[in-house]
Amino acid sequence: MKKASIKKNFLYQMVYEILILILPFVTSPYIARVIGVGGLGTYSYSYSVAFYFVLFSMLGLKNHGNREIAQKRDDVNSLNQTFSDLFAVHAIVSVFVLIVYVIYVLMLKEDQIYAVIQIAFVLSGFFDISWLYFGIEKFKLTVTISSITKILNVICIFAFIRTKDDLWIYCLIMALGMLFSQLALWVPLRKYVHFVKPDFAGMRKHIKPILILFIPAVAVSVYRYMDKIMLGLLSDNIQLGYYENAEKVVNIPITVITAFGTVMLPKMSNLAIKDNAREVRRYISLSMQFVMCLALALTFGLLSVAPVFAPVFWGEEFTFSGTLIMGLSFTIPFISFANVIRTQYLIPNKKDKEYLFSVIAGAVINLIINLILIPIYGSIGAMIGTIAAEITVCLIQTLVVKKKLPIISYLKSFAWFIVVGVLMFVIVYMFGYINNVSVLTLILQVLIGVLFYSICSLIYFLMSKNEIVINLIDKLKGMIKK
Repeated sequence: MKKASIKKNFLYQMVYEILILILPFVTSPYIARVIGVGGLGTYSYSYSVAFYFVLFSMLGLKNHGNREIAQKRDDVNSLNQTFSDLFAVHAIVSVFVLIVYVIYVLMLKEDQIYAVIQIAFVLSGFFDISWLYFGIEKFKLTVTISSITKILNVICIFAFIRTKDDLWIYCLIMALGMLFSQLALWVPLRKYVHFVKPDFAGMRKHIKPILILFIPAVAVSVYRYMDKIMLGLLSDNIQLGYYENAEKVVNIPITVITAFGTVMLPKMSNLAIKDNAREVRRYISLSMQFVMCLALALTFGLLSVAPVFAPVFWGEEFTFSGTLIMGLSFTIPFISFANVIRTQYLIPNKKDKEYLFSVIAGAVINLIINLILIPIYGSIGAMIGTIAAEITVCLIQTLVVKKKLPIISYLKSFAWFIVVGVLMFVIVYMFGYINNVSVLTLILQVLIGVLFYSICSLIYFLMSKNEIVINLIDKLKGMIKK
């Protein structure tokens, strides 16, 4: 297959991942004011429960399927067989999961209508073959399809949501949007792969690695989605509504980082099977500096604007979400650092057990803290549990690879961005503190922060002769000359 550009794939995948979140984020000011904090909490609870069923239908296919397809993509026959075997396993599990979800819905006594609507979301898990396109690095295709469906979703929300009683319509639009997005990926499928008769032995060999990678997916979901379910059960929908919007904002920068990891996983898997250690270390080193530069900018940026952003964006009713944004933003650098290690070393080199141990430890920490703190502190308790979990995962994964990768060197490479980030936070936060909470204040805060951080970072990259930045500047000079 034609060699793919990492830079282009990163841009495509970043757009794809952000679009998954951008619909609720772009429409959230409108939804927050029309549906309210309680209605948002009700939707969040039904979605989080349905998400677990989708998670079970996917097992560990997102990472394992991506990795297997990436390693087989140069052999057409092997690619067809691998895809067919993987999808056969996925289809069997998905049908079983759908049956269990329907039983769950029939047993519900409250808010059953929202759970019924989420059947469409659960069904989308059956048709999810994005792992195939990621493995063959066809990111542009997934972005195009996702963009169209998300734009249609936005139009539908503003066209049909008018009052609090339209909560069920909002839920239906979101669930059907996910289903249509996955169905559309099947239209161009025959251009890249053909179904062949699944081989039972081939199916069986995938079961163990899929299950191994499924366990960390469940563990991660404990502190990404279970906290919402626990808030709904141990606290109330008001606290869940605050937390839902705060997490929505923090997930945007995390999604950018995830996009980079998704793009690098097939590339690093391909290098790993070729035993190209030198290129592996080079990519990880460059990725670490780039990712952490971006992560620290977003972390300190959110910290500084959150108190102004929340009431301006969602209204005074959601002012408390600003405090939660500030707390959750501390997870971004730990998630980012661990993501580079996980997607560029642990998973490509099939260090699945080490990865598994780290996320299980994080999930256990999160569950314990949630059980203790959520009944007392509500959403603040869930926030503390999430922070502790992400720090735990990052530390364990770092310790696992400390003898294989130059961790100290990585830390030194982005120390400058910590200093710049702290200075940016002081300047931007104080500007917001001494001015009134308004749209103008928020815009000026963002502009000040972006300019300060960008200029300081560019100076550092030029002084350290960063090859990515130098190449980018050379290309710009060439374009200007032309």
